Amino acid sequence: MDPKAKKTALRGITYGLYLVGTKDDSGLNAFAGNWLTQTSFEPPMVALAAKAGTRSQQQIAASGVFSVNVLESGQKDMVTAFFRALEPEKNKLAGYEFETGETGCPLFKDALSWFECKVVEKVEKGDHFIYIGEVIDAGVHREGDPLTMKETGFYYGG
Repeated sequence: MDPKAKKTALRGITYGLYLVGTKDDSGLNAFAGNWLTQTSFEPPMVALAAKAGTRSQQQIAASGVFSVNVLESGQKDMVTAFFRALEPEKNKLAGYEFETGETGCPLFKDALSWFECKVVEKVEKGDHFIYIGEVIDAGVHREGDPLTMKETGFYYGG
């Protein structure tokens, strides 16, 4: 396989950028996630990939829940702040205010919208875990265009 062709081809897959909230007995966290897709309308379900061995992946495994915060076009600085592990300061992560809902995972006030999921299935292959989550609650703060990887100049794949 031509490595350059593989990289170029895989980078043609389009992605959004989201803040994925996690929790366990040690506390709350959130990470910048981009591999997310809806897998079912009824019941509503999504598939989410989380890098194996990270704090967030381990929290999803332990708690069986996660939240997804849909960011708005132009919120590159916000998503970039979540490229590393963070510790909450009261009701803020990386300086961004959140509240918690049914799952106890962070729901960011600056996001366009959010939804919370209960894990119903997981797949452990390669260097990521794939979690299938049933959407158990959702909310909208405002309308707008979602943030995409293309807009930021970031790449995933290859």
